[in-house]
Amino acid sequence: MQPPRAAKRPHPLEAHGHVRHDDYFWLNQRDNPEVVAHLQAENEYASAVLAPCENLRLRLLDEMRSRIPGRQSTAPFREGDYFYYLRYEEGQEYPVFCRRACSANGGEQLLLDVNAVADGHDYCDVGAFEVSPDQRYAVLAVDFVGRRFYTLRFLDLENGRFLERSIPDVTDNVQWAADSRTVLYARQDPETLRDFQVLRHTLGSGKDALVFEDGDETYWVSVEKSLSGRFLYIVSAATLTTEVRYLSALEPAAEPRLFQAREEGHEYYVTDGGDRFFVLSNHEARNFRVFETFAAGTDRAHWRELVGHRAEVLIEGIEVFRDHVVLAVTERALPRFEVLDRADAAIRRIGFDEAVYGVEFGDNHVYEAATLRVDYESLTTPHTVIDIDLADGSRGIVWQQEVPGGFDPQRYRAERLFVEARDGASVPVSMVYRPDLRRDGGNPLLLYGYGAYGISVEASFDGDRVSLLDRGFIFAIAHVRGGSELGRDWYRDGREFRKRNSFNDFIDVARYLQGQGYTTPRQCYARGGSAGGLLVAAVMNMAPELFRGVSTRVPFVDIVTSMLDTSLPLTTGEYDEWGDPGDPDCYRYMLSYSPYDNVRARTYPNLLVTTGLHDSQVQYWEPAKWVARLRDLDTGDALILLHTDMQAGHSGKTGRYRSLEDSALAYTFLLMLEGEPG
Repeated sequence: MQPPRAAKRPHPLEAHGHVRHDDYFWLNQRDNPEVVAHLQAENEYASAVLAPCENLRLRLLDEMRSRIPGRQSTAPFREGDYFYYLRYEEGQEYPVFCRRACSANGGEQLLLDVNAVADGHDYCDVGAFEVSPDQRYAVLAVDFVGRRFYTLRFLDLENGRFLERSIPDVTDNVQWAADSRTVLYARQDPETLRDFQVLRHTLGSGKDALVFEDGDETYWVSVEKSLSGRFLYIVSAATLTTEVRYLSALEPAAEPRLFQAREEGHEYYVTDGGDRFFVLSNHEARNFRVFETFAAGTDRAHWRELVGHRAEVLIEGIEVFRDHVVLAVTERALPRFEVLDRADAAIRRIGFDEAVYGVEFGDNHVYEAATLRVDYESLTTPHTVIDIDLADGSRGIVWQQEVPGGFDPQRYRAERLFVEARDGASVPVSMVYRPDLRRDGGNPLLLYGYGAYGISVEASFDGDRVSLLDRGFIFAIAHVRGGSELGRDWYRDGREFRKRNSFNDFIDVARYLQGQGYTTPRQCYARGGSAGGLLVAAVMNMAPELFRGVSTRVPFVDIVTSMLDTSLPLTTGEYDEWGDPGDPDCYRYMLSYSPYDNVRARTYPNLLVTTGLHDSQVQYWEPAKWVARLRDLDTGDALILLHTDMQAGHSGKTGRYRSLEDSALAYTFLLMLEGEPG
């Protein structure tokens, strides 16, 4: 079967007095039957190519499914007079929301069966389930398409019935006020999908009231609530600048008050504890510091420093309890916590023993709590919920993800390397493999990367990945610049006019691993999604000889064309990340690495691309155009496959079993290239 060939229809794209032609621009017509037919033809071709490996794909699905317990419950967390948790039943795709009273004889109450909500829908995302402070009502946000337009519905937990009024086409960002009758929620622009308004809804009322609107197209708006429950916060955030407004949760109809006026490059985050506010700010502190202030004066002139700036320690988050302030910090690419005693300002450091791991704040809902709940996992340790005593640092495991199917963490080994990049930077690399690793270059290796938005890629557990490890694969994460693993300078060195550092880091890590005998170009593979798809796609143009194959999902590959179109989602809010191509220098720099624009006549690695028709973040036509152009210009015999999920968006399929299909498809592709029989 021959691969589909999209028709060439040159479309002029003019910028800064120069015209470049895009032969496949027409593929952006989502409702055009010809476009849909082309995507379906691509799906049929991919299925035909992979058909000889169908038994392998089914084996992988069976393996992955065997590592998911048929019946399981999540760790219960306390909120008010109840413990809340999710429960999964045998064979069911979606969870059941449950609670039980904290009293000794409290029985289980079923709150919401998501399987019933999802009945009749190919896609179902419950993006929020927030219980009112009096525990009487819950508000949930449901999306049946995958484009992140949610409908808010209100559930009476006493009788299990939905209230009559629902709120369609909004975000899943919603918070209750203290009266348990009022919610504040964010709404997006229907065209650009920018979250730009906060509205107030009161149960039983008619029209909702506008609370705040941000007219600056580079800012996104969200609503947050502190652990104490005293205040609601309206946050306007651009890539590198924030501005916060606040109002008492007891007075949700009050006018929000400005905390500190926005200043370009000033990022700050606010929460409260009792009689004061706590502020995490990067003012004159690239890795952030912590301040306190009072309602009488919230502008920066009144802030008092509690924790100073440190060049090697990034403060990424803050949680305030009645007696303690907890900081989430990262140092040398490893996360940990610091606990500040509010009585005497003494600081306790809480670390973990594994060479590589990930840990973050868990379900903390009780302001008076004496323990901190965290979510911990590593490349070899499944998701584990831990309670840490805030006074003495002692800890206990509350719950750990069960991994059936014979998984034994002792069969795998994880390590952390630092690889010197071409400019002398030291790039962290996290790896996991079986102890019988060969150092003669005879191992298949999958190298993953992201490198954008300051997001640190944690060394987390993935039960699906075991299917690769058990077949001799090494899995490695290149923590390239553009993330924050080594502080905010690591992020700033991988954005805008320094974006090429991300690509160079990934290439240099691949070359190092091959040079050290972990693998060879013949058995080295790359994977990344979204902005990580931009990473691996750019690397394909810059160093195609290093990889046998590339697997990428929802890749952001047509960066210049998309960033020039301000009507698209995410564009204006991301100028600080990629640059504004309206500026000639930014335009030229972005054009120099844009994966779609830099496809040339050369031999490319084998490629599997997956996307979603309803993706609201990276539009489906970016990967579709990229694949069409690669097919035209590849001078070798690479397999170039595109699969579009016609019922999903950016995050792929929903459901704990159906979502496995994405991993199984990607792994089938890799193992086919490795020669595993179908």
